[in-house]
Order: sequence, then structure tokens, then C-alpha cells
Amino acid sequence: MRKKIIVSFLVAYGIFIACIYFYLFIFYTDTIPAELKGTSVDPERFLTAHEIVLSEQYSTVRNFLFFIEVPFEWFFYLLILLFGIGNLFEKWANRTTRFTLIHNAIFTFCLSFLTFIFFYPLKFFRYTLSKNYGISTQSFHDWMRDLLINFWLDWFLLFIVVSVLYWLIRKNENRWWLYTWFLAIPFVVFLMFIQPVVIDPLFNDFYEIKNKSLEEKILSLAETAGIPSEHVYEVNMSEKTNALNAYVTGVGSNSRIVLYDTTLEKLNEDEILFIMAHEMAHYVEKHIYFGITGYLSLLFLLLFVVAKLAKKVIKKFGKLLHISSMNNLASLPLILLIVSVLTFATSPISNVVSRQMEMRADLYAMELTKNNDAAVSTFQKLTKTGLSQVNPPTLVKWFRYGHPTMLERIQMAERYGD
Repeated sequence: MRKKIIVSFLVAYGIFIACIYFYLFIFYTDTIPAELKGTSVDPERFLTAHEIVLSEQYSTVRNFLFFIEVPFEWFFYLLILLFGIGNLFEKWANRTTRFTLIHNAIFTFCLSFLTFIFFYPLKFFRYTLSKNYGISTQSFHDWMRDLLINFWLDWFLLFIVVSVLYWLIRKNENRWWLYTWFLAIPFVVFLMFIQPVVIDPLFNDFYEIKNKSLEEKILSLAETAGIPSEHVYEVNMSEKTNALNAYVTGVGSNSRIVLYDTTLEKLNEDEILFIMAHEMAHYVEKHIYFGITGYLSLLFLLLFVVAKLAKKVIKKFGKLLHISSMNNLASLPLILLIVSVLTFATSPISNVVSRQMEMRADLYAMELTKNNDAAVSTFQKLTKTGLSQVNPPTLVKWFRYGHPTMLERIQMAERYGD
């Protein structure tokens, strides 16, 4: 039975890869509608012929990697379940200690380390790809450092979540999902609160923007928008990438507006002010809080479905998957598998909501700056430096794009100007 399941999955996976390859590399061509040729959305207006080729290649390969990596993750969890690897990790932990927390730490470390090893080739390929196309500027040493920091951080968070989760499951096997959700609310808010001051500085250096003249203009813009702000932060991302970006992070008193130093180097003042106005919109329209609310609402549904589905799967296939009860840590790979499948399935919905908020932020920025020309040129430069597609395939937009496509953003800016 185990062999049959693995072979069936591999066959289905092979067919899926072939379909995705055909869709991205053969069926789809990165073109814009004929009536838009020669307009501001036409890549030939702001990219060289060589850059157009590079953007098509780079974006297509990255999209292909995304679609093959998701079921690859499912296959990983399936192998752990079918070969009883989770059960083996739990037995090792049981023989090592009787203390529950240490037991959980050993189990989660084994699972995290195996995950790290299994997915390392794909991560290394992504790094090499971005390096070869001139997106990444990071040395291998620094990349590995970030990867290892991320590993320990992920393991620590997994250890905390698993310790609380299985304590709740053992307390109440029917309603653990509801209690988990209630505890997740303060936990998610706490993580977002400490992220700018504890987590982010582990990977990058943050400091107040050096250009004080520009900072004054940004703060003046913030005052016009009714945002109480004393500083704008820049981050030394030029050590890692050539791409441009800015973002809002954190909640409450720890919220920050952050600019990549590459953005400061490659955009003119009007374009920077437009980007800052866009980020201010997220603050003004409470997008961070809407995002938290949406995430927690989705988490509620996910936990409910996981609880019901996992229980049925264990009852019917528990012996095959080497899981005797939800109380066992060996059931964790099953929970992660179900969560991964559901997250992928619901991502088009969450992406639609995200794109709407980003579109509103673009509109707000143009209303605040009264400069749609800066918006158009900013989007064009973002495309150029990131080797992005102006008009990506529909499936890519559904599953990958939390922002509107560049075609949509530039067109909206042009319409606003008209």
C-alpha cells in the first residue's frame, strides 16, 4: 500500500510538473495586449531588449520553482508519515528524557533539521538563480548565515507552538483547535510587535535615514496624512539585493516605515515620496490591523478543518501513517501537511484581499502626492530592477501576487492622471 501511494503521487506530480512547464514555458508568452503597445506599460519603453529577455527567463523559472516546490513539500510530509519517521523521532525523544519540554525540543529539532536538509538544494538553487541574474548581491557566506539564523528562529517558534498545541490536544482532544486559536491571537500580535526590534535586526542593520532633507519632506508628508511619526528608517539591503522595496512593519509603538537603501540610491526624490506615501496609506487605512484580522479569521477556519480532517485520517489510515492518536507528536507532520494544502488552496483568496489593499495604497499615494508621473516611473523602475513581468500568467497572479500586476498599477496611475 505504501509503495502504491508513493508511486501514484510521483506519477501525479510528474504530470503536474509537465502541465506547469507547458503552461509557463510554451503556452504563455510575456506579452501585453496589442492596443497597449507603445504605451507606458510596454516593457520596450523602459527596458532594453536584453533586459526584456532576462526578465522573461528569470520570472518564468521562479514561477516554475514555486509551483513545483509546493507539492514537493507535500511529498516530504507524506514520506515522513508513510515511513514512520515522525514516530521514530518521538521514540528517540522518549528514550532521551521524560521531561515534556525537552522531549518536544528534541522532536521539533529533528523534524526541523530533516526539513532543512531536504529543502536545502531548492533554496541553494534559488540563491544561485538570483545571483546569476544580478538580483542577489549576497555572498554565499552571508546567505548561509541568514539561512542558519532563520533555521534556529523557525525551530524555536515551532518548539513553542508544538509545546502549547499538544498540551491543549492532550487536555481536550475535541476542542483543542478552538483553544489554540484563542491563544494564537495574543501570540501573533506579540510577534508582530517585536518583529521590528528583535527579529528583523538579526538579518539586517536598521538606522534612521541619512538624508535629513529628504526625511523632512517625508515627515511633512506624514503630517499631512495625519501620521504621528518622528523617524523614517533605512535598511542596508544593498548588501543582499539590487531590488527596490519599502514596507510597513510592526504594530503600535513599534510600527516602522522602512526603505531599502537601494530604493534611496536608484529612485529620485518624487519617486521616493510616492513610495513613502504608499506605505503611509497602509498606516492610515489600518491595513496592518485588517491583515491581522484576516490572518486570524483564516487561521480559525484552518484549525477547524485540520482538527476534523486529521481525526478522520488517523482513524482510517493511522496504522499506515504510523500514528496511533492525535496526542502523539508523530501526528505533527500530518497537521503540517493539511495546513500546507489548505494554505495553498486558499492563497488566491488572501491574494485578492492583499491586492485590493495595495491598490488602495497606490490610489492614496497619488492623492497625497498629486504626482501620477512619479507613480508610473516608480513602477517601471521596480520592474527593471527586479526583472519582474509586467503582465504575468493568470495562475501566477492568482497564487503568487499579493500586489496588483505592474500592468494594472501603471494603467491605474495613467487613468488617475487623466
